Amino acid sequence: MCIELNRIIKSMEDKYLNLSLDMVRRTFTDSENAEEAEVVVSLIKEIRAMDTYIPELELIMVTDEDEVIGYAMFSGFHLGGKYKDELLLLSPVAVKTELQRQHISKELIEYGFEKAREMGYTAVIVEGNPQNYRNRGFKTSADFDITAAESVGLPAPECLMVKELKNGALENIEGVVEYTDYKALS
Repeated sequence: MCIELNRIIKSMEDKYLNLSLDMVRRTFTDSENAEEAEVVVSLIKEIRAMDTYIPELELIMVTDEDEVIGYAMFSGFHLGGKYKDELLLLSPVAVKTELQRQHISKELIEYGFEKAREMGYTAVIVEGNPQNYRNRGFKTSADFDITAAESVGLPAPECLMVKELKNGALENIEGVVEYTDYKALS
């Protein structure tokens, strides 16, 4: 029996700060391990304290009962100090384990794209499994002269992807992705 839940997408609010961290921690513990989950939670906390944090683009999906079931964070990003007003990093994305494969991440990410476009951002970078992001319009970043520094430790170049929010945006953006601004990732 499948119960249909009403799902509401919201920008982060104070009352969801810890609830969202708990859901992300459980999800990454289930899919990876407890150590990786703590790295992801640390990354979220770190981004929330940075000047690249955009509260309107820290997105959650909740049920009618106010349970957090999905999470996606878009934050400001740069390549060598450039493109700060154009680029976003999409990380992390999490969906409550038992509700995965129900288009929750798709809805959150698509909502984030639209909101980011409205705010004037032109492109998004993501690191992850290409199978999870290709159908959202992401393409291999190396095809656009955006590569990962060796320190990023990608399993394959295809795991770093970009998406234009504005046609032609990536024609004038190039550089090397580094995570030196993030203690949680070093």
